[in-house]
Amino acid sequence: MRNHPSCLLFLTLIGACALLTACGGGGGGDATSAAVPATASAAPAASAPSAVTPASAAEPASSPPSNTVAQSTTPNVLPITVGRIATGTRNMLQASVTICVPGTATCQTIDNIQVDTGSQGLRILASVLAPAMTLPAVTGTGGATIASCTVFGSGYTWGSVRTADVRLAGEVAASTAIQVIADPAIPTVPADCSNSGLPMLTATTLRSNGILGVGPFAADCGSGCATTALSRWYYSCASGTCASATQPVAQQVTNPVSNFASDNNGILIELPAIADTGASSVSGTMTFGIGSQSNNQLGNAQVLTSNRSTGFVSTSFQGSTYGMSFIDSGSNGLFFPMSSVPGCGLWFCPTTLQSLVASISGTNGTTSSVTFAVGNASSLFASNNNAFNNLAGPANGYFDWGLPFFYGRRVFTAIEAQVTPAGNGPYYAF
Repeated sequence: MRNHPSCLLFLTLIGACALLTACGGGGGGDATSAAVPATASAAPAASAPSAVTPASAAEPASSPPSNTVAQSTTPNVLPITVGRIATGTRNMLQASVTICVPGTATCQTIDNIQVDTGSQGLRILASVLAPAMTLPAVTGTGGATIASCTVFGSGYTWGSVRTADVRLAGEVAASTAIQVIADPAIPTVPADCSNSGLPMLTATTLRSNGILGVGPFAADCGSGCATTALSRWYYSCASGTCASATQPVAQQVTNPVSNFASDNNGILIELPAIADTGASSVSGTMTFGIGSQSNNQLGNAQVLTSNRSTGFVSTSFQGSTYGMSFIDSGSNGLFFPMSSVPGCGLWFCPTTLQSLVASISGTNGTTSSVTFAVGNASSLFASNNNAFNNLAGPANGYFDWGLPFFYGRRVFTAIEAQVTPAGNGPYYAF
């Protein structure tokens, strides 16, 4: 899947994360201690990005830019929060999601769903679904159950692909393919998936009840999985055996925003600025659509187009340029290469607050200078706060602009090929 690594290593989605490490895209890092060694974890198709993009996916020819956006009157604002969660993980952006059996009034609202701009698609633990939520399975040849393996920087999820009506604020994504994690209908995890790090199959290991992937693509894998049976992606399960299989794009786990009737070209996340010492909790909003209503206009935001296959932009920092860069609300810290600041475990722990500057560049040549800070992770974790704008850790070869980047900014994520006032996605704007 084109999920970006949300953590420390860029394997598929990301690399290795530890309990107290910084990870995103479905897990987040643990915030209790900064000295625990990282556990090995694999990433889905592009994730430290959050998931790794299939090697077979070539960047498509660009679509003609357009700025004619259909206007909507649908309520399009979903509350989002950062606060204390059961596992103690800090900087976890969460929302509530309502799912329904397609075409019915049988619905359930599920709290504590992580909001992740580094991945695509809704993934919900089977254990939190009510008995009445009998969601139809997506099936393949001969009626075989289709399953999905998704690798994030902090581990992997495994489960069936099912359809649901996904309701977010006043928006509805009808009959949308989602992943039901740890679905008892397919209990055996294939070896190539289970070897991808920590199994994030419970609320404790996932650090949430699910992941809402609202990144810059409509489907989690795309054309690569439609033409090739790729390892650690989609599987056809019959008679207790699951084998890698191709999966049509229309039946892949889908970014629900792209399936809305309107306001479907992207999102805007707004979180308030916070002090360098952190905040106990933060409330913000996720607004659906770009330029489709009065509350989601780009205004003076700078638009940085991203790679049409991977979603990556480029970051220049301290004399080096990192082409694998992404803006990822699913990572609970900033992760980037820097040797001049002492570390404590998998985090940075400078003796004094560090003020730094980097430049983010889009494929359109637009560059934005970003000033950011790095605090002492041990001191931050020792506080009672749960939201931090300066929590950061080391990475190798990529730059992950995680949740700290979002505080005090209006951050847009535009979806691939969708029309916006600034042309077609994918892009970030802030």
